[in-house]
Amino acid sequence: MRDNSFRRAVYTAVGITLLAVMLFPVYWMINASLQPSGNTLSADFFPLDPSFAGYERALREQGANLVTSMVIALGTVAFSLAVAAPCAYALAQFRFRWVGAALLAILVSQMIPGIVIANALYTAYEELGLLNSIPGLILANSTSAIPFAILIMRSFMLALPPSIVEAARVDGAGQFRAFLSIVVPVSRNSLVTAGLFTFLFSWSDFLFALTLTTESNVRPVTLGIYEYLGTQVQNWGAVMATAVLSAIPAIVLLIGAQKFITAGAAGGAVK
Repeated sequence: MRDNSFRRAVYTAVGITLLAVMLFPVYWMINASLQPSGNTLSADFFPLDPSFAGYERALREQGANLVTSMVIALGTVAFSLAVAAPCAYALAQFRFRWVGAALLAILVSQMIPGIVIANALYTAYEELGLLNSIPGLILANSTSAIPFAILIMRSFMLALPPSIVEAARVDGAGQFRAFLSIVVPVSRNSLVTAGLFTFLFSWSDFLFALTLTTESNVRPVTLGIYEYLGTQVQNWGAVMATAVLSAIPAIVLLIGAQKFITAGAAGGAVK
């Protein structure tokens, strides 16, 4: 018993140490955002005299970019799930000969470098008039989000018993009605999991934002921070404050959807 207690104490200490090391950059980001001088080199280890001037400046100069990123991320989630959910259901429940080839194509699409897709989209967007537009960025982010969401939801939908859909069909529901009324509610955990990762992909996107926007009317917060560094590098308080504000939505979603992510991952692993 003493050996077990000692082993648990060692594991706990090691876990706390690793957690502290991984979270230290987050703490330093918050600490630097509260420094009155805005200089990270002379910053105290604890913000004994915190200043919120950096947050005021960040909201004033980057608030519109935060709203733009939120609109793009939510639009990407809605569009990606609307496309990926029925595709995942078809690949999981319908027995077609081309299912294996379709899954291979989805996996291959995940291996294509993002810069290749961005350059191809730039040429197409220039002809379609989608440069510097929110719908254009939503479509671009969806090219990476949809294949990933299909793979996640298909793993979960493979475990769905066909009898529940057949029961709805016997009651007179069509294939589409059965999908919306039966499959979607049952697959809630996988939908939330796929939607959360899609949001994070879109929220943190930098490559598509840099390639497909050439004007300042549509500028996500990632691109705003990038351009912010060139002009405000002497005032890291505002830069770090912008980084903290941009991290809040992701942190809130991860905490709120934690149980859904766990259930979705476990459900997709059981067949």
